[in-house]
Amino acid sequence: MSDFIALADREILARHGLDSFDALWAARLQAVDEPNTGRGGWSSVFRLELGEAAYYLKRQSNFFSRSLARPLGEPTFAREFRNIRRYERLGIPALQAAFFGARQVDGECRAILVTRALDGWRELADWLASWPTLAAAQRSALLVAVAGLAWRLHQSWQMHGCFYPKHVFLREAGDGFEACVIDLEKTRPLLLGRRDRVKDLEALVRRADAWGESEVRELLGFYLQQPSDSPKVADWLARLSSRRQNKERNQ
Repeated sequence: MSDFIALADREILARHGLDSFDALWAARLQAVDEPNTGRGGWSSVFRLELGEAAYYLKRQSNFFSRSLARPLGEPTFAREFRNIRRYERLGIPALQAAFFGARQVDGECRAILVTRALDGWRELADWLASWPTLAAAQRSALLVAVAGLAWRLHQSWQMHGCFYPKHVFLREAGDGFEACVIDLEKTRPLLLGRRDRVKDLEALVRRADAWGESEVRELLGFYLQQPSDSPKVADWLARLSSRRQNKERNQ
């Protein structure tokens, strides 16, 4: 597989001498967190600032995921890159890839994924931390954006798999907000219909501690395009609650 370089990022990477796998692998940068050393290898994330543009550069070695389609494994970045490109084709707002490449070097499997930094966006988790201080109109606008993202995701027959507040990013746009999603390694086709949709939404709601039942009803109402006090919203609310209780019993 040849290296991928997004057309919009090719010139700026070339200007800084970072338009090749070897140059990106050799770049000396400060990691943003501790390397992940699971799966028999390692994976690390770095921030890359190139003048007017900012990226996250991720490098990994012998860090694999396995699936029925690839039982021998592949770099986790390869799977995430495919999913990023699929979301782009489907029109699902998500992080964007600037570069992807993989190499075998003396028996070592190396992979690089560069994505554009979401500067100017804030995690939903950050908004939730200040939820009580937000105006009612702002809270509703955020719920509209999150529900719209979930609806677009599921209408495209995709399940995110870890649809958590820390993976949903928002920024102000006009009188409302726009939303996008990151961390696409576990995404997959929506195979089980409503069950998969409930699973995604329950994962979100369970971690959104700042939301009470009224906010969850409002979110579901926007998602289902129904009044928040409708029987359909009540049914979905019961399904979310049942799934949460089952998870708590099994822990």
